[in-house]
Amino acid sequence: MLKSMNAHFQIPFLDKKRILGLLILFGTSMNLFSCKTLNNKKLKNNIQQRISSETPNNYFQGLLVYDPIKKDTVYSHNSQKYFTPASNTKIITLYTSLKILPERIPALKYVVKNDTLYMEGTGDPTLLHPYFGDSTAIKFAQNHKNISLYLNNFQENKYGPGWAWEDYDLYFSPERSAIPIYGNVVTIENTEGITVTPEHFKNQVVPIEYGINRELYSNTFYFDPQRKDTLESPFMIDSTLIKNLLEEVLLKKVNIVQEMPKEVKQVLYGVSSDSLYKRMMKVSDNFLAEQLLILSSSTLSDTLNSARARKYILENYLQELEQPPRWVDGSGLSRYNLFTPGTMVYVLNKMYQEIPRERLFNFFPVGGLTGTLKNGFHGDERPYIYAKTGSLGNNYCLSGYLLTRSGKTLIFSFMNNHFTHSNNEVKQHMESIFEMIRDRY
Repeated sequence: MLKSMNAHFQIPFLDKKRILGLLILFGTSMNLFSCKTLNNKKLKNNIQQRISSETPNNYFQGLLVYDPIKKDTVYSHNSQKYFTPASNTKIITLYTSLKILPERIPALKYVVKNDTLYMEGTGDPTLLHPYFGDSTAIKFAQNHKNISLYLNNFQENKYGPGWAWEDYDLYFSPERSAIPIYGNVVTIENTEGITVTPEHFKNQVVPIEYGINRELYSNTFYFDPQRKDTLESPFMIDSTLIKNLLEEVLLKKVNIVQEMPKEVKQVLYGVSSDSLYKRMMKVSDNFLAEQLLILSSSTLSDTLNSARARKYILENYLQELEQPPRWVDGSGLSRYNLFTPGTMVYVLNKMYQEIPRERLFNFFPVGGLTGTLKNGFHGDERPYIYAKTGSLGNNYCLSGYLLTRSGKTLIFSFMNNHFTHSNNEVKQHMESIFEMIRDRY
């Protein structure tokens, strides 16, 4: 019987071996596929039930959860749809900065000719900043007899497209500039009397309670003498103001010039770049985000323009994106920005593959512990969320890394747009889904 079957099929021994191997391989593959499907199917169904529950069914949600080791999508819902990302935009600003900027921030470009220092800004936001207080450029300039300042390399609007005009007097909306100084804000405190930094504006602070922090078209500020907390309000910038502020701190005259010498420019380096990235991400600092794109453009050409940096990163590092974003600023203040959860996860995965884990996670707020996540997304035994928040009116997004109890690291982007109830309700809904993934994957 066996002989007749072998004779009938006429299969050489080598072919039988190959076929047997293929059958075993196919069977193993099917088993692996079936196991993965069985393991994830219930989790996916449970997430889908939460996504489709009565609470969130009147607003737009998108969620993508990805396993970077298995290269497998754990869950996807509207992940290819475009959302307003708010400050999740800072994730792609971080990636841009990491790819373009050196380890230390370029503080100035300069030429020394005869007894004169000619200098132009790079967009470095740390100069006498309330948090960084960097004086690298000041100390360098003080060593030169004559100072000439070139400001015409800045080809950018002071505000980003789509920013809310009524935010002009609020701390999170400073103007963008070539040579930021003091964070481009006036800081007013009431300890033993009212103190103003920089003192240049001391006589322009009116000590009364008023509905706004600053006049729309002038550097006239209002501060309630009964107020005990610190007020930060952006000042309006022009070339004369920058010249005056620099002269006051340098204690010497600064000349404005219309062009730089033709000689090769040198670069003066300042603070650690990572220190800016951490501050930007953890407290969601809009000013730092905007200036980091301008800084990035300074390394690509002599012209300061954030669009140049955005174009460069999209064309050279993110050209494979399936859903290219509409990306108009560095901070996410603009409602013109449009990103998909898929794009966010793609960029987060690029960073996860390219940057040491400890360094990368140190940039992000930690659930229940630091930054904008200090009061939410708590772990029990240990933190499990390392992510960037994004919040605008009626929108809340969170994208980053999730650590499961089984020891896996997942990459996610959860975007919520156009809800009419509180952020807290949305966060609670998100947290229930994150905890389910943490405990069951």
